[in-house]
Amino acid sequence: MKIKKFNTIAKNVIETEITSLRKLKKNINASFEKAVKAILNCKNGKIVISGTGKSGIIGKKIASTFASIGIPSFFVDAGACSHGDLGVIGSNDVVILISNSGESEELKNIINYIKRNKKIVLIGIVSKKNSILYKSSNIRLLIPNVKEADPAGIVPTSSTIIQLSIGDALAIATMEQRNFSKLDFKKFHPSGTLGVKLKTAEDLMIIKNEMPLIYEHNSMKVGLRIISKKNLGTLIVQNKKGKTVGIITDGDIKRASNKYENIKNATVKDIMSKKPISIEKNTLAVEALTIMNSKQITGLCVHSKKNYNKTIGFLHIHNILRANIQ
Repeated sequence: MKIKKFNTIAKNVIETEITSLRKLKKNINASFEKAVKAILNCKNGKIVISGTGKSGIIGKKIASTFASIGIPSFFVDAGACSHGDLGVIGSNDVVILISNSGESEELKNIINYIKRNKKIVLIGIVSKKNSILYKSSNIRLLIPNVKEADPAGIVPTSSTIIQLSIGDALAIATMEQRNFSKLDFKKFHPSGTLGVKLKTAEDLMIIKNEMPLIYEHNSMKVGLRIISKKNLGTLIVQNKKGKTVGIITDGDIKRASNKYENIKNATVKDIMSKKPISIEKNTLAVEALTIMNSKQITGLCVHSKKNYNKTIGFLHIHNILRANIQ
């Protein structure tokens, strides 16, 4: 058997699919904006996505993406809707039907059901203008009729790529309009790799009695005792109003030891470095680690909002590394 040039085949497949995406890009028009607005205005309902075959698989992924950015959404199999599952679609819902041909027999029952309920908005993602799905949709997202990537041109490849892409585009457009942030995303991804990446200073910092706090007019004798007890190599120095005015690290102590005959007799204020670096509590832990590495320090004070001098926590590099953040 003659060995095919697999790398060449792979590149041809990818190039065919890239060409399909370029065609999709040119097809984006006012209907896309209408679809985004319909999703954003779906306040009292939910986003229901359906399809059959490969289009159904794409629909599941799109529904999952919407849910992950805080938009109530789920997938229902078009075939199952003919056997009782139509009940999950209700008034004020936005239904997104995905079909390359727009003529799948399983879609017709959903379309007829929606026609009887004027409060349901139907968005059709389809490639054929003369199809029942295109003609029945309130909002028509016409995707280009593209060449599939296999030699016979029959395996759903390019067609499913553009279906997925238009779904991603809808999700990101709604996400940006709602100013959906990393912290919002974190609420829906508390675990796994994404959960780790989205941990914040507040998630990992030490607080209250665990913090190495000291009054600025205390002696370093007291300071050394606290450093030894907390085992963080740091003292956070505060004034009588509870505001952070400085920080003492192992490095500060070593330098002071060369200056003072007996460092224990010095005051904390004499030894401290002023204006310690502080980060807002919602700063991502990975960003905090970058700051530590660039400044060559092992800890950061943490504050809330713009209260820079009010330390609510302390983030040590060990807290970050223990969370498997690198």
